[in-house]
Formats: sequence, C-alpha cells, structure tokens
Amino acid sequence: MINKVRNICCIGAGYVGGPTMAVFADKCPNLNIFVVDKNKQRVDAWNSEDLTKLPIFERGLDKLISKRRGKNLHFSDNFKKYISEADMIFISVNTPTKTKGLGAGKASDLKWVEASSREIAEYAQGETIVVEKSTLPVKTAQTIKSILDESQSINKDKKFTVLSNPEFLAEGSAIADLEFPDRVLIGGDNLDSINALVNIYLNWIPKDKIITTDLWSSELSKLTANAFLAQRISSINSISALCERTGANIKDVSLAIGTDKRIGKEFLNAGPGFGGSCFKKDILNLVYIYDYYGLHHEAKYWEKVVEINDWQKKRISNLIIEKLFGTVSGKKIAILGFSFKANTNDTRESPAISICKELINEGGNLFVYDPKVSHEQIRIDLNLPEARQEQDLNEGSWSYATSISEAIKSSDAIVIITEWEEFKYLNWKEIKSKMRNPSWIFDTRSIINICEAEKYGLKVWSVGKGSQNISNF
Repeated sequence: MINKVRNICCIGAGYVGGPTMAVFADKCPNLNIFVVDKNKQRVDAWNSEDLTKLPIFERGLDKLISKRRGKNLHFSDNFKKYISEADMIFISVNTPTKTKGLGAGKASDLKWVEASSREIAEYAQGETIVVEKSTLPVKTAQTIKSILDESQSINKDKKFTVLSNPEFLAEGSAIADLEFPDRVLIGGDNLDSINALVNIYLNWIPKDKIITTDLWSSELSKLTANAFLAQRISSINSISALCERTGANIKDVSLAIGTDKRIGKEFLNAGPGFGGSCFKKDILNLVYIYDYYGLHHEAKYWEKVVEINDWQKKRISNLIIEKLFGTVSGKKIAILGFSFKANTNDTRESPAISICKELINEGGNLFVYDPKVSHEQIRIDLNLPEARQEQDLNEGSWSYATSISEAIKSSDAIVIITEWEEFKYLNWKEIKSKMRNPSWIFDTRSIINICEAEKYGLKVWSVGKGSQNISNF
C-alpha cells in the first residue's frame, strides 16, 4: 500500500471538512490538502479574502485559513482533478435523517456518501485510502467498499482500502478539539492504511491518544458517544423541571453530582434542549439500527432521550406564554441567541427554532438577535412571515435585530436561548428602562445574575431555579 501520503482530498467543505483540513494543513505543512465541494458559493466563501465571510464561524479558524490557504490548503469544486491526484480521500459529507422511504424519520440518508464513493471509484488513480469522516451508521463502510470493489474489479490498476476515522468535535471549540483531542479513533482492517493515517496524526498527537479498532467498532463508537452525551443533557433537563417544582437549584444539583468522579461535570448544564447536527440524528439512527436487529425494547430507551429533549423545548415555550398572562398575542418578545450553542453560527436543530415558532404561532412579535447568525439563516430556519408595516396585532411575526438594544426596545419579555458571553452581563438598569411593564426575563441557560436583574424590578424565570417559597410535602 501507500508508503507515504502526500496529497489529501476531502470531499465536503462543511462544519467537519473545513476545520479538520485547516488543522491538518497547519500541523502537516508537508501535505497538500484539497477540500472539494459541489456548492460553489460555499467554496467561494472559503476562498474569500474577507475572513469574516467564511461559511463557518469557529474560534481560531480564520487565523488557520489565513496562514495555510494558498500554500498547502486549497478549496475547489473540481472533483475529478483532486480525487485523481489524492493518496488519501476523506468523506466529510452531510448524512441527514431520511425524510421519506424506508427508515424515514430515523435512518441516515446516505445518498451523499454513496455519490462520493461513486466519484472516488470513477476518478481515483492507483492506490487510494478512503477515510469515513462523516458520522455514519455501523456497516456503512461495507456500502463504500462494495462500490469501490466494483471499480477495482474493472480496473486492476486501482486499489482501495477503507478506514473509519469519526470526528469528535464540539461546535464552538472545534479547533481546540482538533488540536488537543481526548482521543483519535481509527478503524480498519488494513494495517498499512491504518499506519498511514496514524503517522499523519503523530505530527501533533501523542501515540497513546490514538486508538485503533475494527471498522464496525469505530463506526458504532461515534453514534454511541453522541447518544451518551445527549442522554446526559436530557437527564439534567428532566431534573431541572423537578427543581423548579420543589424549590431546588439545578446549578447546585449539577455541582453536587458532577463532583462525583464516576459521573463527571461535563454536559450537566440545564438548558432549552440539545441541538446541532449530530445528537438527534445519531440517536434516531441508533434507534433504527436497534429496531433493524429486533432490539425494540432497547430502541425505546434511546427514543425517550429525544422525546425528553422535545418536551423541554415545548415546556419552555408554554411557560413563557403562561407567565405572560396566558397569551403572547400582540406582545413584543426579544429573542437573544439563535445558534444552537455559543461560539458557533450553526443553527441546525437549534432549540431557538421550535421555541420561536411556538411563540409566533401564538401571536407573538419576535425580535431576534444573534451575534453570528445571519438574517437569511434565521429566515430559512423559521420559514414564517416577517413583520410588515400593516401587520395585524394578533398575527405573529418576527423581525431581525442587529443589536441587543434594538431587540429589547419596548419589549414585554426577553428570552435568552443561547449562552453567548455578551448575554451574561447585561445592563439591567438600562434594559428595564427600555421595556414595557411588567417586564419578564426568561433565562433558559441559567447564565444571568438573577438578584441583579430583580433589583431593578424585572421578573425573572431561570431554568431549574425553583421558588424558595414552595411549601413542603
């Protein structure tokens, strides 16, 4: 097999492919890395001289792009050229949940993985290592192998091996996760190919952090990791509701259980529910796999994790309506934060989407502000009417705000949905003077100083924070 990898092609310039290859290029200046994508607009954004226009926001990503782009990191839509020149090809394409057909609503749609495999089969030359980077259901490598083997049987000069190298990135800290990972997982059945990828990672990662397994264990490990993390979020969110009813404080509960070394403190922050591209999709995929193998009881267990997540979002929107005298019709509500978490512009499965839709459908007039999410992205995600000059007061709508000040002016309530740093230290005196009375703050992330806000006459609800006036059983 290949003695030394020189040229790498990554298919997919999204949230995984772009940052991953930027770090590869920075840590391995001897490699030539080409990221290809069929979306020319996205490719152009990656090549923009204005680094604020990169398609993805991640802390430190702009510096890496500026440092390596045009040297050993390139973005293009020329699949044929860069696949044919590559020694190693990463598949980093989207694998959304199927919306129709067999497995709809649970199984992953692998059409882009299959399309990428066919392009590799057609354009690749000589010996090529193909690496699954996308999150994939177990046994997907067999599909890729079947397509590549067919090409190999027709053209004896072609030779393929397939590896699984799942990403374990948290959006908002992806660059740090790539530079200082907890572990790197590589699955495969060809030792030479495994070693070729291991040798790339050894440029910056200690050998004891690189785990090698078989293909199937590697694929399943990624789904399992995301399922366990999502399970923790749903668990703590279910406890947050109990805290509110009993007068307990979710922060104290999280701290107490998080100091137990058997449990740990990560992913124990109560909030409006998990979002992002992976958690819900991967759990539903896991449910589909369980059902496929006849493990229906186990499938229902994981299905409940998603149900609790949906329940938390619905619970919050209902609570907002209840606190505002049972109706939000004609009321202005400021929404602070639209991305699914801080330090990213990703809105996929963001809790803000469903909470906003609920409030708009109830007649609320929302002003949405997020420091990194664009007007266009919010419009796409909500897919509901924006405010018009002749708007019926009872008809819900939304507007895009360019600042916190614009969002909160004359508002009846403020809903903090994303834990952006700038939302933690707001000027409550100034905010109170700009809002209508009675003025409500709904802190779905439990990040503000409640006492400070209440000092200026603001009414505050914070997730998992119960009233101390609740009577005993």
